[in-house]
Amino acid sequence: MSKQRCDGCGRRVRLGGGIGDLWSFETGSTDGLTLTLADGTEHFLCYDCIDALPDDEEVTHEHVDALPDDGA
Repeated sequence: MSKQRCDGCGRRVRLGGGIGDLWSFETGSTDGLTLTLADGTEHFLCYDCIDALPDDEEVTHEHVDALPDDGA
């Protein structure tokens, strides 16, 4: 199982698929997505951070920077 750190909260989340799952036979989905934001930046965010982004305006890297860090 592979993990990647969320650019918003810093938590390490599961990445489904890939060579890591081949040997462990684990099944499950990825716990985040890489998003291209309105300002052209790309960020890997967990689903909790994606839910915390505003729905009523274009999201930029400033919104990602403003997400609370869980200290992980």
